[in-house]
Amino acid sequence: MGIWNQFGEYLFIKKRDPNQQRTKWMGYMHGMNRISLFMFIIGLLVMLFRFVILPLLK
Repeated sequence: MGIWNQFGEYLFIKKRDPNQQRTKWMGYMHGMNRISLFMFIIGLLVMLFRFVILPLLK
């Protein structure tokens, strides 16, 4: 599975492959990856706001 397909599935942009086997532990792993990806995106947005947007407003 490619990296862009995984991002699409984590962010609920793309549907999962119906032929892929589902396990409880795989679901846990995908959930943790989804949480860490959202936290990373939020961190990037906070840094963008603090280091780019706030200095422009001063």
